[in-house]
Parts: sequence; structure tokens; C-alpha cells
Amino acid sequence: MTSGILLIFGLGTTELLLIALVVLLLFGGKKIPELMRGLGKGVKTFKEGVDGMEEEIKKPEEKKPSPDQEEKKP
Repeated sequence: MTSGILLIFGLGTTELLLIALVVLLLFGGKKIPELMRGLGKGVKTFKEGVDGMEEEIKKPEEKKPSPDQEEKKP
């Protein structure tokens, strides 16, 4: 699957190594795990939000009684 995604963007092995080297130089070896952890948390939060919205859409609306109907109840 990864190779399919890479082919879409036209990235080869050389380009990936160059990108990895630039990221390593910019952020350093100690910062990269922290960045990836933050990215993972962000993606997880986004997925939870999307799942919550899907549940809200699928859930049937609860009909609330109108004020006239509430008065008629004994």
C-alpha cells in the first residue's frame, strides 16, 4: 500500500531519503518522536470527531412533545 501512495506522488527511494535527512537536520533526533506523537494524537482526535458526527447523523431524532401535548397529560 505504501508503494502505491508513493507512486501517486512520484516519490522514489532517493526522494524519501532526502526528505528524511532534511527532517532530521531541521528537528533533530530527539524532537522527531515528540512530533510524531503529537501528529498521532491529532489524527486520533480527528477520527473520534468524525465518528461522533457519523453517530449523530445516523441517530434518529428524538421527538419532543409540544407544549400543548404536555398540558393534556393528566
